[in-house]
Amino acid sequence: MDKLVNNISAMRQNLRRLVYIRYIALAGQLAALFVFSQHYDLNLPLNTLGPLIAFFTTIIILSHARTYWMKPLQQTEFCAHILIDIAALTALLYFTGGATNPFVSYYLVPISIAAITLPTIMTWGVTAVSLIAYSGLVFFHYPLEGLAPQAMHTDHDQTLVGVFGVNLHILGMWVNFALSAGLITYFVVQMAEALRRQEAELSAQKEEQMQDEQLLAIATQAAGAAHELGTPLNTMKLIIDNLQHEHLNGSQRKDIAILDQQIHRCHTTLQNLIRAASFDDKGDKSILVSIYVEELMDNWQLMRPDVHTVIILDDNSPPIKASFHPAIQQSLQNLLNNAADASPKQIEINISWNRKELHVEIRDYGPSISAEQIETLGHLTSPTASNKPGGLGIGLFLSHHSLNRHGGHVSLSNTEGGGLTTSVVLPLRLVQDS
Repeated sequence: MDKLVNNISAMRQNLRRLVYIRYIALAGQLAALFVFSQHYDLNLPLNTLGPLIAFFTTIIILSHARTYWMKPLQQTEFCAHILIDIAALTALLYFTGGATNPFVSYYLVPISIAAITLPTIMTWGVTAVSLIAYSGLVFFHYPLEGLAPQAMHTDHDQTLVGVFGVNLHILGMWVNFALSAGLITYFVVQMAEALRRQEAELSAQKEEQMQDEQLLAIATQAAGAAHELGTPLNTMKLIIDNLQHEHLNGSQRKDIAILDQQIHRCHTTLQNLIRAASFDDKGDKSILVSIYVEELMDNWQLMRPDVHTVIILDDNSPPIKASFHPAIQQSLQNLLNNAADASPKQIEINISWNRKELHVEIRDYGPSISAEQIETLGHLTSPTASNKPGGLGIGLFLSHHSLNRHGGHVSLSNTEGGGLTTSVVLPLRLVQDS
């Protein structure tokens, strides 16, 4: 959304600059008309040029006012403004000598502006319109005797007449314009696109660096928490072991067993955290995707036995082996937990894969969210505040970027009938059997 706003703002600024150029061109036209009408006998059609300049002055004023309207300014509208400038220039040149007018090269100005500000196809369109207008002025214009090249007044020198009976000076000007317009369009467009790509890459690198800093901060806190939790967990484990040798009734022994099970889960989680931090992509192990998915679902259901889960596995998925980073399992479990928290009664999980990608769709029956929230949650650049009681707001952020770092993609969409669908697409790193 911010990128779209910045683009609209840039278009508005470009139109404002174009208006300033129009003011300069208008002042130059008025000065030229005054000088040539007072000091040169060119027989200018002032009765026609006066209303034309007044009309185009009105357009300039309206365009200036347009830059302050709140309505968004799109690239197509800016292109239309450039085409209006070409039409105005063509009309004025038609009544002032056409292609013999030395100001005919002004066509290069709108071409250059388009090459810098507009997409390639629009720029080539502006270039084509300018070239067609220039070509038409070679044959159709209101002739002014004083502006014609001197060679055009020499009837006996037939070598000065070129193709279609056009004077060689005019023909040379046309060829020069065509080459200049083509070169400007091609090279300026290439440079403008290179600058846009470089700006986009720098922006992406900056955003990625910010995300790396946030992830590093979270990872540092997690490592510290893992170290600090180890001692109290060992202490609790020791106490539980001692209590198991005491004379306890059946209910107390059951409670002790539950506590021992929960402590074991905490130990396993810490070990997974340490294993993920020291994981070596080159030495990873392969596993059948079907077994990986089944173990993932079994482990999660043990953690959330209160949630009624409908799991649908695609029977047509191929029996292939792949390697999975430990962070992927935790990321998927975070997404499953989010769905379970939103819809504790039931969630549906559809899982399929091919030889390239693993697809996971998690459908909950909780409340739907707005389009703005979907856009925000689908492009997280920082942890967001959680609406869940006790939620820290970092689970979705970490899951989103952990999967992204392994080539995956997470998208959210409202489901017909209520609820939210979280779709995960993860590329598979296949491992060939030896």
